[in-house]
Amino acid sequence: MKRFAIACLGAALCFGSAAYADDHGAKAKADAQGEKVFLNYTQAELDKNYNQGEWAPNIRQILQRYGARSETARERLGDPEKLSYGDSEVETFDLFRAENEKAPLHVFIHGGAWRAGKAAGYHFPAQMFVDNGISYAALDFGYVQDIGLDGMAEQLRNAIAWMYKNADKLGIDKDRIYISGHSSGGHLGGVLLVTDWSKYDVPADVIKGATLISGMYDLKPVRLSARSSYVPFTDELEDAMSTQRHLDKINTPVILAYGGLETDEFKRQTQDFAKAMKEAGKPVELIFAEHYNHFEIMDDFGNPYGLVSAAALKQAGAK
Repeated sequence: MKRFAIACLGAALCFGSAAYADDHGAKAKADAQGEKVFLNYTQAELDKNYNQGEWAPNIRQILQRYGARSETARERLGDPEKLSYGDSEVETFDLFRAENEKAPLHVFIHGGAWRAGKAAGYHFPAQMFVDNGISYAALDFGYVQDIGLDGMAEQLRNAIAWMYKNADKLGIDKDRIYISGHSSGGHLGGVLLVTDWSKYDVPADVIKGATLISGMYDLKPVRLSARSSYVPFTDELEDAMSTQRHLDKINTPVILAYGGLETDEFKRQTQDFAKAMKEAGKPVELIFAEHYNHFEIMDDFGNPYGLVSAAALKQAGAK
């Protein structure tokens, strides 16, 4: 994998576009004067907080490990089935079936700052789920630069609805579909939880549980950060894609996890969302992985004895 691709994978931002440079020049001037743009952050501080790569010196090694562990999973389990949930080439998912009939299904949504990542790099948790009688699906979907955040959310909603309606074909129990997501995938997983599923002809509680790892749940600070250089935010998009603003629509238990070595903003995002969920009377479990950075906490997903993995297995009914 080329160095640029590795740096962009997960949640690391790759700042290098001319648009970013032009826009950031004016922001840098304001930043030099110590102006605060969100909470107590200057522009440079906010930008740094939404660039996980600067906080994880071992990012390259960890992302390479994702690929190596995924290859090992395929060697042990065999290649997954690749199935389509939509009409475009990218609307596919990789399925590892559990041996038992009508197994629960765990659906994983990868990160990549909304603009990178592939399902094949996230096969490594599959064996943990399959060994516990749970089928595992890793989703592919379009990138923000091609279809926008709303387009990404729409593809993922269609994927969940397709899986529910084709449960017999997949050998799964349609009433036991669970999801997880990491980083920008955690954000997108949160957006799925506040979907009006009646528009897709599936039950409001089609998702029976969610494990959201190191995600973002209110996009106001994200919009103010350098990520706005490649995400065309509007007020409507910011609101629709901010899960924390739509707690009344959540119909499932949620596990929220974050690492102690993540950026301050990613910590705050998870902490604030967990607090809001609890105050709203929604079922939520908060997991703090003290000595893990943003990429290490995902690397541990697939270890059945890890904090986050064990909680996800329990949620899906593993014995």
